[in-house]
Amino acid sequence: MSNGQWYPPEWPDRIRALAAGELTATTPRRAATVMLLRDPADTGGRPDVHMLRRSASMAFAGGAYAYPGGGVDPRDDDRLVEWAGPALESWAERLGVGSAAEAQAIVCAAVRETYEEAGVLLAGPTADTVVSDTTGADWEADREALVARELSFAEFLDRRGLVLRSDLLGAWARWITPEFEPRRYDTWFFVAALPEGQRTRNASTEADRTVWIAAGEAADGYDRGELLMMPPTVSTLRQLRPYGTAAEALRAASSQDLTPVLAQARLHGDELVLSWPGHDEFTKHIPTGSAGGEAV
Repeated sequence: MSNGQWYPPEWPDRIRALAAGELTATTPRRAATVMLLRDPADTGGRPDVHMLRRSASMAFAGGAYAYPGGGVDPRDDDRLVEWAGPALESWAERLGVGSAAEAQAIVCAAVRETYEEAGVLLAGPTADTVVSDTTGADWEADREALVARELSFAEFLDRRGLVLRSDLLGAWARWITPEFEPRRYDTWFFVAALPEGQRTRNASTEADRTVWIAAGEAADGYDRGELLMMPPTVSTLRQLRPYGTAAEALRAASSQDLTPVLAQARLHGDELVLSWPGHDEFTKHIPTGSAGGEAV
């Protein structure tokens, strides 16, 4: 049975157009996504990761399983936020960006999107605490204002007197959407443990289902063709598989390679060859007459 790699049918035509110089690549938008982990009640198991299934109606990766995430809000580099953890300059070096403001915006995106889509907030009233409850009408009003971009995350933290806990995040990977895609993202993948007392929920308008699932089980579901995913999701699930606890995975984040992964496409005889450098399992050989498909 084929695996569940997401593959839109228009890719071959767009790859040909790019190779022929008929297509101009769009500039990728910066984004962040978070692999939220929790340890199972059974201490013999491995940590589960929180995943959402994108609604089938979504133009980008509809029906695919992914992590909470989304684009950077440019307003989140306008003002300094209360900050706990590594200095912004250290984050800038780790993320491979040129300024502390850029680093803040990316980390803010990771924390904000986790709150917007999963209801989990990596922030607290002090540098060594985390909010224990994000339910209630006032919290929901703020979350909806964040989703609508009526409120920036920096303003949200300032209004509530909260400190962003960047020390609860670990940068794990960086993937850039292929140049032939119309919607492109330069995405940083982070790992974090579910704070004690908080609970996830499906707060996303873009998802029709959420699950807690062991990384290895999710990767196996992809291999069997049961779970549809994009290459970055599969790759990061495989990387998480060896760790016995969420804390172990978070400690391992500092040793992960953040070299950007960008797909490459080339014409070879009567085939289009699509590959992700360093990730041979995702290489695809597409006959030039192929109409493509949703999963290959």
